[in-house]
Amino acid sequence: MDKSKLIKFIRFGLYLTAFVPLVIFREFISPFNVGKVIVFRSLIEILGAAYVILILKDRTYLPRRDKIFWALLLFVAAFTISASASVVTHNSLWGNIERMGGLWTLLHYLVYFIILSALFTKIEHWHRFLNLTILSGVLSAFYGFGQKTNIDFFLGSGGRARIIGTIGNAALFAGYQLFMVFLSLMMFFRPNTQGAKAWYLFAFAISSTAVLMTAVRGSLLGYGVGLIVFAFLWSRHQQSVLAKRALVGLLGAAVLFVVFSLLFHDTYFVQNSRYLSRITSLSPTSFTVQTRVWAWEAGLKGWSEGAKNIILGWGPENFNFPFSKHFNPNFYTGLGSETFFDRAHNMFVEVLVTMGLLGLVAYLNIFVAFFAYLKRLLKRPEAAIYGIGLTSLAVAYIIHNSFIFDAASNLIVFFGVLGFISYLNGNTGPTPEGRGLSTDNLKQGALLKNKMAVNVVAVVLAAFVGALIYTINILPLKANYATTRGIVAGQRGNFKEAHAKFKEALSYDVPGKYEFRHRFAQYLVGDNGPSTREAATREAYADALAGVDKNIEENPGDFLPYLYGSRLNINLGKNDPQSPYNDEALEYSMKALKLSPTFLRTYHEIAQAHLNKKDYPKAIEYFQKAVDLNPDVGVHYWYLGTVKIESGDQTGVEDLEKAVTVLHPHASSELYYLKLVNIYLTENNFAKIAEMYEKIIAINPGNPQYYASLAVAYAKLGRLDDAERVTRQAVKVDPSFEADARIFLRSIGREF
Repeated sequence: MDKSKLIKFIRFGLYLTAFVPLVIFREFISPFNVGKVIVFRSLIEILGAAYVILILKDRTYLPRRDKIFWALLLFVAAFTISASASVVTHNSLWGNIERMGGLWTLLHYLVYFIILSALFTKIEHWHRFLNLTILSGVLSAFYGFGQKTNIDFFLGSGGRARIIGTIGNAALFAGYQLFMVFLSLMMFFRPNTQGAKAWYLFAFAISSTAVLMTAVRGSLLGYGVGLIVFAFLWSRHQQSVLAKRALVGLLGAAVLFVVFSLLFHDTYFVQNSRYLSRITSLSPTSFTVQTRVWAWEAGLKGWSEGAKNIILGWGPENFNFPFSKHFNPNFYTGLGSETFFDRAHNMFVEVLVTMGLLGLVAYLNIFVAFFAYLKRLLKRPEAAIYGIGLTSLAVAYIIHNSFIFDAASNLIVFFGVLGFISYLNGNTGPTPEGRGLSTDNLKQGALLKNKMAVNVVAVVLAAFVGALIYTINILPLKANYATTRGIVAGQRGNFKEAHAKFKEALSYDVPGKYEFRHRFAQYLVGDNGPSTREAATREAYADALAGVDKNIEENPGDFLPYLYGSRLNINLGKNDPQSPYNDEALEYSMKALKLSPTFLRTYHEIAQAHLNKKDYPKAIEYFQKAVDLNPDVGVHYWYLGTVKIESGDQTGVEDLEKAVTVLHPHASSELYYLKLVNIYLTENNFAKIAEMYEKIIAINPGNPQYYASLAVAYAKLGRLDDAERVTRQAVKVDPSFEADARIFLRSIGREF
């Protein structure tokens, strides 16, 4: 391939990267992210090989070495050093299956930046790239709008309250759309765009709508501040009356929003709207804000443990270790609680904790170079609009990243923006191709003049890249897909197929194997798991436990595999108090407790193992410890009370009563109250029975039997008027209940 065709090929591939955020692999674990990273890495590996051939043919295309280049190179170097000292090195190298981060992927972003900077040599190249990026963002936004419907085409649809677009997470999607907001705004105000202004205005409106529909408060804050910065800089540099009016309007809107939120947040009108109640919640004590603060605190405690952690951190992709070690029990609010953070939800805290001071300084240096170049752009009249737009974007991005982390789609756009800034600041004088250069004496000609040698290198690179893509990208995809087929087969109740698919997934020795083993164990102990009485099931349990032990071996310090080892053994030993599986369960869970002494679910596992052994005092002891660690969780009291009653201790009723008074709202269920009803029936305590049914009806007002039971309780208490009232309510709920209602009312001397 001659040089001109090679250049066109590489540029075409770079244009394709703009559409990577639209990639979704529906049938895979992490469908919104894994496909994007696999496609992006494969594309960059192909383009990287082509780029090597290009610079062998023409050294003009060697990387531009400017402040941003060196800042990125230093960050990669800091990442590499931190990864080499990581608590779990393979996590730092490959990341996990959900995020697909790690050093290997970061190197692709660096290569991406280098190729962009070298091949996009004219402003037209960059405008085309930015236009495609904005188009991709608009398409992603419309995909998000489709999630408000019940159309199956849109993954995540079903009247979703907060849209997630093609990114898969409301906060990450909001961050991606923030790029589109300010890129489209920048391009709208760029001179000589009369024919495209309507398109940019449309893109700005669509992206702004998408950001607003995510209801992510940190992103909305970034959006608002970014617009204010844009209006301020525009009014200052262009002396625009319209910009000054926009600035005043935006500042006034911000003040009005704060005043409205403070005055009306607790009103019925606002609280009746999930959207308004969320975005007007400015309290630093809200649960979402508190979880972020607790995660940061846990990470910072881990960071400050020793000199190594302070300088180099725990290692990239290893935030879960300090988080677990210093877990705040307040995270656990009941069944279904989010108690596992693998990210700090603040990029600056994330980098500090996982990469230490070395990493944080290198990370901040990227923004130092970023703003240094933006400052230059603001001083150049012909480039001021780029400085204004990108400064606003940078401010919004930093605010957004103070409450979340980066993912593939956002990083692709971010590195693209860095490449654009590098081009603008290197544009000190055009070459014959119109290329901006940052060096004064650029050498011309080929690096390797022997054409045969270049062809040999090309063949070797093609073979190497093909093998690399298959080994590092395709094989993990095959393992990922086999795992999801196992999950689906398990949900259908097909144990044989599920076991076979999980074994297939585990046969691949590829990045992500931790997650594949974890999902296998998760299936077995889940609601769709098979009975442990079958020999085939016990064989599957043995396979899963072997995988758990490998996860423990490869991830020292990770408490989660120990908990799954405990639960697998608990299931195996639950029907035999003398079973050695129960002792195995305790061995796993006690090791987990040493690694994370405040993780509440571990206490549940230990107590359950003791219950299997019929050791009630020990079970009560560990449930009580869970209560002591977080006394505001109803399920702790429920477990404690249930075990006490089972052991013959009737004071457990007091714990059960306490449980229903502190149940977290999303954990409230008539099941808890019905169990209490059964206990009160043994005592003929109809006052309490009536109280329980009143609460049950408040939760589920559509069951006529609950009204009937409440009516009986009222009758037993002599509250005949109330008994008649709720009996009539039962008939209103279900008219077919009328005949029974007439009989009951006659029994208490009333007529229907």
